Amino acid sequence: MSQLNETHDPALQSWVGSANLPGNGFPIQNLPYGIFREKGGSGAFRPGVAIGDKVLDLAALADLQPWTGLAAEALAACRSDKLNGLMALGQKHWSALRLELSRALREGSALQSRLTPLLFDRNQVEHDVPAHIGDYTDFYISVHHATSVGKQFRPDNPLLPNYKWIPIGYHGRASTIGVSGQTFPRPLGQTRPPAEGAAPHFGPCQRLDYELELGVFIGPGNAQGSRIDIAEAEAHVFGLCILNDWSARDLQAWEYQPLGPFLAKNFASTISPWVVTLEALAPFREPFRRPAEDPQPLPYLSSPANTEAGAFNVQLEVLLTTETSRQQGAEPAKLSSSNFRDAYWSISQLVTHHTVNGCRLQPGDLFGTGTLSGPDQGEEGSLLELTANGQKPLTLPWGEQRSFLEDHDEVILRAQCSKPGYPTISLGECAGTVLPANA
Repeated sequence: MSQLNETHDPALQSWVGSANLPGNGFPIQNLPYGIFREKGGSGAFRPGVAIGDKVLDLAALADLQPWTGLAAEALAACRSDKLNGLMALGQKHWSALRLELSRALREGSALQSRLTPLLFDRNQVEHDVPAHIGDYTDFYISVHHATSVGKQFRPDNPLLPNYKWIPIGYHGRASTIGVSGQTFPRPLGQTRPPAEGAAPHFGPCQRLDYELELGVFIGPGNAQGSRIDIAEAEAHVFGLCILNDWSARDLQAWEYQPLGPFLAKNFASTISPWVVTLEALAPFREPFRRPAEDPQPLPYLSSPANTEAGAFNVQLEVLLTTETSRQQGAEPAKLSSSNFRDAYWSISQLVTHHTVNGCRLQPGDLFGTGTLSGPDQGEEGSLLELTANGQKPLTLPWGEQRSFLEDHDEVILRAQCSKPGYPTISLGECAGTVLPANA
C-alpha cells in the first residue's frame, strides 16, 4: 500500500498560485492525471496533470526530457492520447514521476520557466476518457444500498445469502463510457407487461436513474490463469475517478432475471476526467471495518494491511439541475451525500476476487464500485432509494418534483477528501445530461 512521503507534506506550496488557494481541490499534493486538448480545437488529445486551475501538458514536457531513470520512462509513456502506457508501468514508475512533478511544480523550482509555457487554463480545455477501457466490471459493494433496494422487493430478506461472502459484480459495456459532460438519449426498451401472459410494453424508459459510484482504474494486469494476492492488489490499481452508472429501472425490472443487468445498464456510463492516484489518497486511508457479528472475509480476501488501512475517506455528493432551474439561474439542488469508507468491500478485495478464478486484468480496465449509499437518511446514492422507487417524489428548491429523471435533467456528482491540517483533494466533477429518446 502507498505510504506517506515528501509529496504529501501539507506545507508544500506551488509556483502555480491557484494551487495554493484553500479548497481549490487541485493542490500540489493531488496531481491527478487526465486526457485533454484545447477546447473547440482539432489538436490531439494528450495526457496532462491538473495543478490549481491549470493543466500541465505532459506530452510536451516529455519532449523536454527533464529527467532520467524511472521518472523519464514514465513521462515517455505520456506521449499518447491515452494513459494506458503509464498505467501499465506500475507503482515504482508512478511514484517516481509524481515525485519529480511535485518537485518541478513547487515554489523555487528551477524548472518553472520551462514548465510555464506548458500550462493551459482548465476552463479552456476539453477532455476525453482517460484510458482505452478494454473491460468494465460493476460491483455492488454498498451494503446500505443493497439492503435498501432489497427491502423494496424482499422486505423479509433484503440481502441474498452470498452478499456478505463475496463481492457481487457483473460485466458491463465499455463502449458507452463517456467523460463528464456526456449527453445521451433516453434509452428505449421493453418493460414488464401489465398482466401475466400479456405482451410487454416497448418505448422510452420512464424510470431513469443515476448511480453515485467511484471508478477504479487498473494498472498492471495479470497473466490469464494467475491470481492477484490481496497483499499485492493495490499495486495493480492506478487510481480512482467518479462514476455515474445510469440505470433504466423499468427496463431492469423486466430483464434482470435470470442473468442480471443488460440493456438497463449499458446505454451510458459517465466518468470524471481526472484520475487521482492511490498515492495521492494515502493521507485519507482509514481502517477497513466489518461488523463483528457479520461473516468475516475468507482468508484470500483478508490481510493485515487491508484491515489496518484498506478504506478511504472520500466524501461524495449528488446534485441536480433541470431545464427550468437553469433558465431561472438557480443553484444545483443537492440531493444526497455519502462516503466511500462505508463500503462493505475494499478496493483490494475487488481486485483479488476478480482474479481468483484466473481472470485476466489489463491496464485501463475499469471497475465500478456500485452505488455508494450510506447508513443514514440523506445518504442515498440513487433516486430508487431517495424516492422509494418513485412512491415519495422529491420536491426541488425551485418547485419541481422528481420521482425519476426527466429529459434535460443534468446530474452532477462530486467527490473530495478533506481533513484538518491538509489541503482538500478533489476527484473533480462528473456531469451528464439526459436527452429525449430517439424516435
